Amino acid sequence: MYRRRHIEKVVAQTSETFQTILLTGARQVGKSSLFENSVARDIQQVTLDDFSVLKAVKRDAQGFLDDNPPPLFIDEIQYAPELFRGIKMAVDKRKSDNGLYYMTGSQKFELMQGVSESLSGRIAILNLLGFSARELAGDEFDLPFMPTQEYLRGRKPLSMLDMPELWSRIHRGSFPQVALNPSVDWTRYYSAYVKTYVERDVQQLSQVGDNVAFVNFMTALAARTGQLLNIASIARDVGMSEPTIKKWLSVLEASNIVYLLRPFSLNVTSRVVKTPKVYFLDTGLASYLCGWLTPETLQKGAMSVQMFETYAVGEILKSYYNAGKEPSIYFFRNNRAEEVDILLYQDGTLYPVEIKKTASPNPGDVATFKLLEAAYPSIPIGGGGLICTYDKVLSLGEKVRSIPLNYL
Repeated sequence: MYRRRHIEKVVAQTSETFQTILLTGARQVGKSSLFENSVARDIQQVTLDDFSVLKAVKRDAQGFLDDNPPPLFIDEIQYAPELFRGIKMAVDKRKSDNGLYYMTGSQKFELMQGVSESLSGRIAILNLLGFSARELAGDEFDLPFMPTQEYLRGRKPLSMLDMPELWSRIHRGSFPQVALNPSVDWTRYYSAYVKTYVERDVQQLSQVGDNVAFVNFMTALAARTGQLLNIASIARDVGMSEPTIKKWLSVLEASNIVYLLRPFSLNVTSRVVKTPKVYFLDTGLASYLCGWLTPETLQKGAMSVQMFETYAVGEILKSYYNAGKEPSIYFFRNNRAEEVDILLYQDGTLYPVEIKKTASPNPGDVATFKLLEAAYPSIPIGGGGLICTYDKVLSLGEKVRSIPLNYL
């Protein structure tokens, strides 16, 4: 049974103002189901996962579009980027019409290249991640997370999960098939997911010669979720060159498996040259790759702090993507390794966030917030928060408070 997604509202609004909509996201996050059950449910659908259809497109892309006029839903468009030119010509002929083409794709980089060359200014690009806690609870609240008093006052929190329930959710992950169906075997699902992902998406993006080495790379990266990216260390662990690891990392980022969180800097250019932190966008996949086979072993294991932080970052990102917004999210780290986990940058103001799995928040947990004024004297520092498992909002200092996980 289909479970409604928050981003549906954005998709419906966007279809009234754009001729073409592209919904990107990892394989099996529910992109096709969303379109099939919302704005595109009554229009013709073609899927390029079907080899016969893909073969016809490769043989004659323009002829395929002529035989399938808009409105049209094209699933897995990344397999045939040559369609973008024909779509551009079609939408240019019908400039007054909106909602002509709905497309999904699980490979962001290749799609963006085709879009930039053919459909710039004619397309809305939205991103879908796995189910958020809000969606799983049936909560209609859809504002992007902010650690401000205004946000917290307007937020009716979700029911607080107890620790076994929370770690079961973190371990299970957010892909619809496992998140919504407790009967689905966790190990079999993720084993099949990794196999399909490597054989289909990875090979199309990068033509990886050694699938086993690539899975080893994914495992090494999953073990570092929530940490600073260290290419040299991963290369040593996997036994591959650093250029190869960088190339493979771009594949994971392009296919929405990992998110690279950049350090904040006043110099926009430096945001992309300093070392980022890496986060898996699904904690179930990360747990599977690292061999944490039960929620109990994950909760008590060496990666519990990292995985809790990864889960919280994922929920923050979902709150933005589901609202149709690109998150302006960074982190802070100085040369003494003092760090603030999250910096949200909005309207010229920085909002700091720390993430800890503690149920006993105290002012010392947010002591690094005071470093921000010295680091960025020209930027106002707004209200901050400590995301934790304590069940109440509690003042931790001026403009700083504890934020229960169920407020995300």
